[in-house]
Amino acid sequence: MNAKGKRPEREEYAWVLDYLPYGNPNDKRPTYQKKPLVQAVGDKQFVLMELIPKEGYTPEIQSRVYIGEGDRKEIDHVKRRIRFNDLSSGSQLELPFVLEQSVKHHEERFVKFFNEAHPITTRLHMLELLPGIGKKLMWAIIDERKKGDFKSFADLHERVSAMHTPEKVIVNRILEELKDDNIKYRLFTRPIHHRQD
Repeated sequence: MNAKGKRPEREEYAWVLDYLPYGNPNDKRPTYQKKPLVQAVGDKQFVLMELIPKEGYTPEIQSRVYIGEGDRKEIDHVKRRIRFNDLSSGSQLELPFVLEQSVKHHEERFVKFFNEAHPITTRLHMLELLPGIGKKLMWAIIDERKKGDFKSFADLHERVSAMHTPEKVIVNRILEELKDDNIKYRLFTRPIHHRQD
């Protein structure tokens, strides 16, 4: 959950979801006017976006590309931020797999979430926002982490056996947040009304 009033950090890397050589299929302009497009998801805040690739570059699906400041090898620029419903069907199919790669890539960050998650209100804990985690599993995680921080997803699963695949639980929460613009609590994503320029 991001601190209010703090300017959101820009994404520096993105994961390629789909390559559209003839641009967005919803773009009604004639084909010759359309440029190739890449649909991607940001590496840190899971911002969905369209990128313009550099001429002659065809990105691989599920590859991680640099989109930050300075010299970009593959991407010319970020075109715009998009919503889940703007994604091509190919992008929507790839998204869970790409998110899992990203979550595993940043395992330390998400293990830290399990170690530091706290109550949001007197009746609701951050852990309960994760799909499949009810009061019983929440308390099992809290009781176990009192004995010492979790070191990895494997450590978490080993110590809390009902927590089968922590990375998939995180991915499912990110998907919920990406699909619902009006979701009340955001743990891992940024709302669409912030501009990604």
